[in-house]
Formats: sequence, structure tokens, C-alpha cells
Amino acid sequence: MGPHPAVAAIRLAVRRVLHDVLTEHSDRVSRSVGHATNAYSAFAASPSRSASSATNTANPTSADEQPLVLVACSGGADSMALASALAFEARKLSVRAGGITVDHGLQAGSDLRAAEVAARLKAMQLDPVEAISVRVGRDGGPEAAARDARYAALDDAAERHGAAAVLLGHTRDDQAETVLLGLARGSGIRSLSGMAAISGAAGRYRRPFLQLDRQTARKACMVQSLPVWDDPHNADPAYTRSRLRHEGLPALEKALGKGVVEALARTAQLSRDDADALDTWAADADAAVRDDAGQLHCAKLYALPPAVRRRVLRRAVIDAGAPAGSLFARHVEEVDRLITSWRGQGAINLPGRVEVRRQGGRLVIRQG
Repeated sequence: MGPHPAVAAIRLAVRRVLHDVLTEHSDRVSRSVGHATNAYSAFAASPSRSASSATNTANPTSADEQPLVLVACSGGADSMALASALAFEARKLSVRAGGITVDHGLQAGSDLRAAEVAARLKAMQLDPVEAISVRVGRDGGPEAAARDARYAALDDAAERHGAAAVLLGHTRDDQAETVLLGLARGSGIRSLSGMAAISGAAGRYRRPFLQLDRQTARKACMVQSLPVWDDPHNADPAYTRSRLRHEGLPALEKALGKGVVEALARTAQLSRDDADALDTWAADADAAVRDDAGQLHCAKLYALPPAVRRRVLRRAVIDAGAPAGSLFARHVEEVDRLITSWRGQGAINLPGRVEVRRQGGRLVIRQG
């Protein structure tokens, strides 16, 4: 008899991601071996090298270490289900599996909770396992500050351990919440695209559960007798995402019927496809709207479709030093008015001490 359907679903999702990681790792190893072989051949063929020195050179085709995949685990149902699936699937594949839990220090006894989660990960035979304490700042509000601290810790752990990927337990429900939060901010189609299945430097972060609902993960934990911890912050109405989860989405489902979460997740994917296409268009257009000095030509910018033009402007401002996380749609719209509604207005001041002004038919963007 096979595993419970919920367990089978989470394992299949993780297996697909691990296969992708293995394929990418194999490609990198092949390229590395090819470069080493070419270098070795040149070294051996050099007339200044003796045959014995060429023979003693390290073999460029020696076997590489198996890729390491880490799971970020808070102890909640989503990440515990993810950890269990990784532990099961990694044993069947040429993958090493480890786990990281982050202690944000925002609740009494959080260090003990992190140690407990680490012990559970070790009991799953994950290795390496780390419990990392972080200090949460205040920039962007408590939720954003905690997220920034968490990702910084995960990035550091991945670098130290040489991890090929870090798995995150975000589900389809999380994706739906992210889309609604983006919609409420009015941040444009990129915000509506939600979380990417692959993100981060060199595609470090992988989200296997974006097509699975939260109940599937919880059910998988229950049938496997995996203890889970429900973070009280997830039920605290002081947090926007918590209110959306417990009040907003249920109200939408009551008004619109079941299927809202699935529809929002589908909207995220469609929006991501559109946003990716527009970003590519904007990247191609950027060079065409600059003069010989590299400044943006206002008349050429005006000729672009608005969605493409605003992407060009946003990227230019970020390149000048504006923090991407602090640059909102209203900022870009103000810059865009220097192109579309020029009436001699003064400079636009943006986050990161970036100033944008129109001068001589060009946009002058500088920091400080």
C-alpha cells in the first residue's frame, strides 16, 4: 500500500525540485570538467613540462561531491512537511540534505523552540543542521524586518555550506495572500505575480509547494505523526498577513465561493509571465533610448509603451542608488511625469537620496 495522498503529493513536489537541482549540478560539473580537461591537455602538451609532471597533475575528471540542499524550517506544518519530504527523497537520490531554522528572538523561549526544531531535523537524519539566531531590525515594519533578517541568515548559511539550493515551504495559500497584499499596495503587475518558484542569487531559493494548499501539508504532518508548532504571530491581528489569512480570504470565499485561492495563485503565474515579457522588452529598449553619453532621451522614452517606459525608468533609478524595496509605483509615476507631462517642474527626490530632473531633453539621474 502506498503512502497517504497528502504525503505522496509533497514528496512528488520535492522530487521534481531535486531532479532540477541534480540536472543543474550535473551541467555545472560537466562544464567544469570540460574546462579542466582543456587546461590539463594544454599543460601536458607544453614542451616545457616533463612527462612525469603531466602524469602527476590532478585528474580533472575526479568525481564531484553530491549537491547539498537545505530546507528552511520554522517548525510549522508547511516547513515540517517539506523537511520530511526532503529527508525521504534525498535518500533515494544523489543529494545531501540539511536543515536551517532561524530564531528571530521575537518571543519568549524562541531559542528553546529553535533548538527543538533543530533536534527534529537531526532526527530525520538531515545533516548539516543549524539553529541560527538573528537580530530583527525595524526597517519596513516588523514583518518585512523579520523577513530580511531571515533571508540574510539563510543566504549566509547557504554560502558557508556551499548549498546548491534552499527549499522554502510557501504554499498556494501563501501565494494567494501575497497576490492580495500586492493588489492592496497598487504596486503593479510584478507584485501581482507573487512569489517565484525559483528566486534568489543563482536560483538559490526553491518553493516546491506553490501548487499545493496548506491543508495538504498539515495533513501530511498529521498522518506521519510529525509534531508541528503553530506560530502565535500567524494568528495575531496586529500583523497584516494574519488579518488577511483569518479575515480577508474567508470573507472573499464567502462572497465569491470556493476557488478564490486557486484563482489568485493562477493570477500570480499569468502575471509573472506577462511581467517577465515586459521586463525583457524594457531591457532591450534601454539602450535604444540613451544618447551617446548614456543619458535617457526624453522624446525616445515618450515613444515607448507606458508599461515598458516605466520599467526603464525604474531600473535607471535603482541603478543610480535608490533601494528597490523603498521605490514604489508612485515614485516611478512622478518620474514618468517628467516625460509625459513636462511643464518645467523641478527635480524629483527619491529614496536613497536619488534626484531626477529633466534638462535639455534628457533625464539627469544622480545620487546625493
